[in-house]
Amino acid sequence: MNTTAYTPRQLGQALRGQRKSRQLTQKETADAVGLLPKTISRLELATETASVESLFKLLSALQLELVVRSRPQKPPSTEW
Repeated sequence: MNTTAYTPRQLGQALRGQRKSRQLTQKETADAVGLLPKTISRLELATETASVESLFKLLSALQLELVVRSRPQKPPSTEW
């Protein structure tokens, strides 16, 4: 599974989708890495307010990794 997220909301949706595809509850996921279920909820719904440490714990619980790469160059747009 590869998902590209450009916004916190997209990242949260991807994380939630992965959790659900593994048939895990927020509580089960949180317990696996020592987080509170409300932290999992916050990462899925309001990712911009969560800590980077919590994000990495959630990624670990879901057996995911974060990849940072350059975006492909897009031609200049004449529209906003």
